[in-house]
Amino acid sequence: MTEKERVYQQECAVQVREIMEIRARGPQPLASVHVFGCQQNVADAERMKGMLAEMGYGFTTDDEEADLILFNTCAVREHAEDRVFGNVGALKSIKRRHPTTLIALCGCMAQESHVAKKLKESYPFVGLVFGTHNVHRLPELLLDSLLHGRRVFACEDSAGEVHEGIPIHRDGTIRAWLPVMYGCNNFCTYCIVPYVRGRERSRTPDMVLAEAQDIVNNGFKDITLLGQNVNSYGKNLPEPVSFASLLKQTAEIPGDFWVRFMTSHPKDATQELFDAMASSDKICKHLHLPFQSGSDRILKKMNRHYDRAKYLELVKAARKAMPDISLTSDVIVGFPGETREDFEETLRLVKEVEFTSLYTFIYSPREGTPAAKMEDPISAAEKSAWFTELCKVQEEIAARRCAKMVGSTVKVLCEGRSEKGIVSGRTEGNLVITFPAEAEVVGHFAEVKITNARNWTLQGELVKVYQ
Repeated sequence: MTEKERVYQQECAVQVREIMEIRARGPQPLASVHVFGCQQNVADAERMKGMLAEMGYGFTTDDEEADLILFNTCAVREHAEDRVFGNVGALKSIKRRHPTTLIALCGCMAQESHVAKKLKESYPFVGLVFGTHNVHRLPELLLDSLLHGRRVFACEDSAGEVHEGIPIHRDGTIRAWLPVMYGCNNFCTYCIVPYVRGRERSRTPDMVLAEAQDIVNNGFKDITLLGQNVNSYGKNLPEPVSFASLLKQTAEIPGDFWVRFMTSHPKDATQELFDAMASSDKICKHLHLPFQSGSDRILKKMNRHYDRAKYLELVKAARKAMPDISLTSDVIVGFPGETREDFEETLRLVKEVEFTSLYTFIYSPREGTPAAKMEDPISAAEKSAWFTELCKVQEEIAARRCAKMVGSTVKVLCEGRSEKGIVSGRTEGNLVITFPAEAEVVGHFAEVKITNARNWTLQGELVKVYQ
């Protein structure tokens, strides 16, 4: 964003503030912000909330009392879109009771032309719709709607830019999301992301490190560096820099914190990355490395640019550099044309690697992607049966891995405490552990001895707290 554009958006923000001082139903205008999908959407929403705060808005979780209801949406799977349409549809009655309430929808769904068309034709009570490329224009778009009382659509396609200088209103005080790049160049045949988020573009290292420093200064203990494919970071900068280098520089910031990242694409994962991860105690020994399918035939149809052997070679290299590394992954079940033999290749890979956890999905066709046009003879019932089988295999693996941890002592970031006095924490390997402790431990690192294991979570007892 140019300085001229930044000043213009700030001027719009001032005008919105002045208008809402008069129009707000309460002493302060309130916004209710709903976020669907990935951590990148959470980070985008935090920037939108930063702009809303500058416009004088406070925040509420009660749609009924909100002057602005904003949905930041996900387009990765059909189920996510259906949920959004269902939730937005339910707001019709609120709009009827409170006509001045502005209902807005933004994000990846809004960037899809067929979705924007559906909203325009079938959801007349939605007054503001804008895509991923126009987040920085929120003050301008909101002002347009308020001044002219008309529906505003800003969903034009764009190669994408990096917009710095946007204020941030972070959710929480312990974990922080830090985007290092936007967009994707990979064009996996099943994925809508390159079409709704544009091509890869990286933030400069100085901007990333300045934001990381600010996060640390504000007391956050867990920083996640975000990108659709962080391993491609820096390739398009005037002076190219590797993600491994950025990761190490982030960890060199003084302070007591962890840094982790997602997501890594196997085709771009390198020994340099593994060595960087191993070089610092601040860098979590957790690697999310989606393999999607264990079948070379399906990987080729997916346009993933690696094969099974390459993936297993990366796993071996990562474990050699970090023997205790926690490996997680994504798997798609039932890709068009997948056979039982292909699926069994996936099962074999899962059993061989023994992941800490898996994010498993039944293939969901996305309009506009090549895979949506591929023949898909396998029935939904058969895909569902495969999915259940995969989940059972992974549950057994997770149970065995967690059981082996009983008796060991691990470093944990304490994230919250229930009314019953049970603290929930997270290990650097991204495993959740619960244990009884006082509220004062929340927000601190602690040593916890593991006393019991379940499939996905651990239970323990507090050994000591790091102040």
